[in-house]
Amino acid sequence: MARQLAQAGVAGVFSYAGRTERPVAQPLTMRVGGFGGVAGLEAYLKAEGISHVIDATHPFAAQMSRNAIAACAQTGTPLIGLERAPWQAQAGDHWQAVAGNAGALRALPQAPARVFLAIGKQGLAEFAAAPQHHYLLRLVDPPAKPLPLPQTTVVIARGPFDVAGDSALLQDHAITHIVAKNAGGSGAEAKLLAARALGLPVILIDRPDLPPRRVVASVREVMAWLGHGATERGV
Repeated sequence: MARQLAQAGVAGVFSYAGRTERPVAQPLTMRVGGFGGVAGLEAYLKAEGISHVIDATHPFAAQMSRNAIAACAQTGTPLIGLERAPWQAQAGDHWQAVAGNAGALRALPQAPARVFLAIGKQGLAEFAAAPQHHYLLRLVDPPAKPLPLPQTTVVIARGPFDVAGDSALLQDHAITHIVAKNAGGSGAEAKLLAARALGLPVILIDRPDLPPRRVVASVREVMAWLGHGATERGV
């Protein structure tokens, strides 16, 4: 999305949440950090003369999306969501769809298991309620403080990942279960393809509900929505 905007000469700002120590560089002006809730985002949109907002946050960054919906409604700023389609089960998959981390925790067996907990570093504390399991975590950055899980192995890596690598990862760590968020896209799908090939069960967390908004699945659709109006001010 950022590349297309830059190539089209659209003045834009790329906003990162700030949870990754070394975010990928972008061809647009970058800012890092929160806005201070709905009111802070409203003030930012007005101060910067933002004419359009593209919500391309992670499908599970629900609070940011809710804030964007509310702030854009209050300021009359056009908003569009750029959201990759969720993954769909295929033949050979052993998936269980659950609601939230709590649902995933309930779906894990009572007996000790070896779990690839592929949910990022947010929400790990909830799984401390099942300390009998050994958890494999794959993180972008090394943990800055002790993890809340007593039995963990941490792998530091940045996607996209491939099936061969994820198959080896699951086998090397004797994984019996996978817990993941249904984020969609190709960058993190390899673990699901590897699980299918290995016959492993996957506990897949459903996306959070959001207020109504216009959502598209491709950069091309966003560019068509923008037209030429965004070049006058900023995105």
